[in-house]
Amino acid sequence: IIISHIPTSPQFNKAMDILSINAVTLATSNMEVAIKFYTTIGFELYHGGIDEMFTTFKVGESQYLNLTCEKPNERVSWWGRLIFYVSDVDRLYEHIIKNELAPKFAPRDAVWNERYFHITDHDGHELSFAQRIN
Repeated sequence: IIISHIPTSPQFNKAMDILSINAVTLATSNMEVAIKFYTTIGFELYHGGIDEMFTTFKVGESQYLNLTCEKPNERVSWWGRLIFYVSDVDRLYEHIIKNELAPKFAPRDAVWNERYFHITDHDGHELSFAQRIN
């Protein structure tokens, strides 16, 4: 995306502030496999299910992760990464390993004061789970 003009003059008045992300929707080619992946990690199924074309997981107090079934049985390509803060990144990693999922690497400390690891779902969506460290 190329932005040709960004308003910077005093005449530019914002109509609103962007406060938070309410939901992110990811495409999947297999709802059953996707739901098993996300519920195994610990996401709470909120709406939908394996026989639905659209499913929602509750994340935190008022955020949601949605899955939409697109092009059944065709691989969805990688597009980026979602980052979720968790209370104990090492405990989540152990849980994921115990349930035979395959993170890209074990939790590691980053120079930006987070401990994190990545895992990719069945459709190629990369998820990062992180915890702030001092």
